[in-house]
Amino acid sequence: MNFDELFGNLGQYTIEGLSKGAIFALIALGYTLVYGVLRLINFAHSEVFMVGTYAVLGTWTLLGATNSPGVGMVLLLVVAGLIGASIASGGTALVIERLAYRPLRKKNAPPLIFLITAIGASLVLMEIFGFVLAKIFGQPFGRLIIGMPTIVRSKEVVNIDIPVLGKFGITNLHIIVIVSAILMMIALDVFINRTRLGRGVRAVAQNPDTAALMGVNKERVIMLIFVVGGIMAGGAALLFSLQYSQTRFNIGFVLGLKAFTAAVLGGIGNLRGALLGGFVLGIVEVYFATLYSSNWEDVAAFIVLVVVLMFRPTGLLGESLGRARA
Repeated sequence: MNFDELFGNLGQYTIEGLSKGAIFALIALGYTLVYGVLRLINFAHSEVFMVGTYAVLGTWTLLGATNSPGVGMVLLLVVAGLIGASIASGGTALVIERLAYRPLRKKNAPPLIFLITAIGASLVLMEIFGFVLAKIFGQPFGRLIIGMPTIVRSKEVVNIDIPVLGKFGITNLHIIVIVSAILMMIALDVFINRTRLGRGVRAVAQNPDTAALMGVNKERVIMLIFVVGGIMAGGAALLFSLQYSQTRFNIGFVLGLKAFTAAVLGGIGNLRGALLGGFVLGIVEVYFATLYSSNWEDVAAFIVLVVVLMFRPTGLLGESLGRARA
């Protein structure tokens, strides 16, 4: 175990973990929103994120993105990529809800059927995208790796030396990713807790029958949470595309599973818990990768989840959107 390496560069690895965890956190918000209202684990949400990454790539390709463009072009690509990813991810989430889950709700299907349908929808989307992209890029299906343009080069903007954390540098990408994730979380939190539509979401989460009697349209609320969760996944897709140089046809599977872990870790149904869970999970993964090897990243994520749930089954911050959720 490489303790000297970890503790000698603790600050640097913590920043890397926060940057990685920001992606988990934004994807986790989609799981949390849907679970908080419907008590449904939407495993197809991982593919909503995947669609967003390809929407970013498609948008950048249409705009002629190159490596290290000028400042004006960077701003255009970021804004256009965010809009494209949000529309694609939000639209995909809405289609999944309308085609896969709404018919089951009308038939009062048991929760297990919803779970199986979610897994099925996830696999269908992943396989369709893998097949189509393999044809487009002329690569073998199953080993499809697609390069992403590097529109923002990583440059150190702050260098800090703290006795406990050591000397570490914060890059422009660290700032963009972490700050953007926090701002999106704050915006979502304000939307849920301070707006009329947000009150409708909380009312349906707490008691759908009473909410209906008070004039809240349950179906519109359900559509809203899927779309908003998809937009958060679109934001995560943009940040992922800025931070990493390549993607895969099944990129959503592992990241989605880790984001679900982050949601459970923070307290599924708790928006702030999703953010905290994502950051904690990202830090833990980077620490374990440093102590052992990168092969331990996935193992570490689920070990931490099991340990936390053994002592706090409701997660770090507990549940908030439904029972006592407000």
